[in-house]
Amino acid sequence: MNNQYIKELTEKIENTEFWYGNSPQTKLDSYNGGIELLVDTFTRHKESKAQLFFIGNGGSSAIASHMTADFMKNGGMNTYSLYDNAVTTCMGNDYGYEYILSRPMEFLVREGDLVVAISSSGNSENIINAVQVAKKKQASVITFTGFKSDNRAKQLGDINVYVPCEKYGMVESIHNLILQQIVDIIMDRDGVRF
Repeated sequence: MNNQYIKELTEKIENTEFWYGNSPQTKLDSYNGGIELLVDTFTRHKESKAQLFFIGNGGSSAIASHMTADFMKNGGMNTYSLYDNAVTTCMGNDYGYEYILSRPMEFLVREGDLVVAISSSGNSENIINAVQVAKKKQASVITFTGFKSDNRAKQLGDINVYVPCEKYGMVESIHNLILQQIVDIIMDRDGVRF
């Protein structure tokens, strides 16, 4: 069996970039430093009882839904899903697909909340619109992107996780792995609260 896929996936994980700030951005010098920054950020929002929103399209929306459940159940955080079918189809029908996330966020997101935007390309209009609403509402934003290094979402987050790869499967797998690592660290540290 050829393990070239695993070798390439490992290389992409090792080369994943963590950027802090949005103007100017500072690149962290290690994977571990990036994970520590993310854990600290999620912990700060957990302690303040802020709402946490995960957003994405397609496979990234599946990651967003999965992490909404895990960060609530295992991380003890106040997560909120934007993926109710009636709400999503209403927003798409009444305002257009590019507003399916940003319109409900205008009502739900508050100052101090945390929005995690997951987008392989980093250029999906509905994700960009949602990030802009989050910034307008003074919520913190973490982006998880891939493909081109100059993608739009990567320029907007307070923290930007960038996978230097143009293969959907690998980018999505790494996004999922990093988010799973973060919630597992928080769960191991704090325990699961019911």
